[in-house]
Amino acid sequence: MTLPVLATARHRLHEPGPLGHLGGWRASRDGPGRIDAIERRLREAGVAVQSVEPPPLPPQALLARVHDARYLDFLAQAHAQWRLLPDAGPQVQPHAFAAHRLPGSYPQAIEGRAAMHMQDLLAPIGAGTFEAAMAAAGLAVAAADRVVQGVPCAYALCRPPGHHASADMAAGGTYLNNAALAAERLRQRWPRVALLDIDVHHGHGTQQIFLQRDDVFFASLHRDPRDYYPYASGHAGERGLGAGEGFTLNLPLPAHAAGTAYLRQLERAVQALVRFGAQALVVSLGLDAHQADPARGLALQDADFAAIGRELAGLRWPTVLVQEGGYQAAVVGGSALSFVSAWL
Repeated sequence: MTLPVLATARHRLHEPGPLGHLGGWRASRDGPGRIDAIERRLREAGVAVQSVEPPPLPPQALLARVHDARYLDFLAQAHAQWRLLPDAGPQVQPHAFAAHRLPGSYPQAIEGRAAMHMQDLLAPIGAGTFEAAMAAAGLAVAAADRVVQGVPCAYALCRPPGHHASADMAAGGTYLNNAALAAERLRQRWPRVALLDIDVHHGHGTQQIFLQRDDVFFASLHRDPRDYYPYASGHAGERGLGAGEGFTLNLPLPAHAAGTAYLRQLERAVQALVRFGAQALVVSLGLDAHQADPARGLALQDADFAAIGRELAGLRWPTVLVQEGGYQAAVVGGSALSFVSAWL
């Protein structure tokens, strides 16, 4: 079996500046070197990586099924409008948050729109952020297109990642929800799609997008959010709302949990997806659960990522792999290769 791996140099257009952290500022972990490391390691092992230049833009109709129209407009215009402000910094970074949003009210000022559409201080918008986010979204949809056309599995090396982005808010270094867009594309062929998130952080944006739906089952394994980002989402009691009740599964793991505990929870997730009757799969492929990752959440090794790859490949569902986290350039390439090699 071959595995198309899609990449684009346009991810380099996203240059996140300092992020808010514990009352101060820190450098972003989402540098271009992490994607370069994955691509380089895969190429060295003989895995073909296709550069897609430029990546196709995600169709507007597909974007509209995942993201709010005003939010998309905000992302497209935010940086240019921000730079017109007197004494504005180089990147859009909110200084207020619209914690209690009322229907019918929407600010005109860019500062107010930032308050509406930016959930935290971890997703600044720079000059090239929107273009890079659109390129990442386009890669995810292109990978889904390959699978719809009959390829068993395709892998999109997306940066910036996407799983914290909700329908109308950027968060956690993410802007457009690449995995949700891929799932929506698969839904155009398969009625029941599973979305499994294995990033060390809970994908609260993805959960929000599908929370009230019964056609996409969202399952997530992540570090327990009681003391870990995103804190207010990803708890075991969150199971969906309305028509979506029972179609969300959160399996939080204690700090520094290792492979044995993780794989037990993965088996629970897989059983739930099988019971759901999934016909296709999207994997939010975060690699930041590695023991050496600066996220310092879980303690997986490359062998564990190989075991995850084998488990999921054994389902034999049409699958899209969407890159999420994984921030230690020295190890992330090896983790990706372990997963891909086991899959193949």
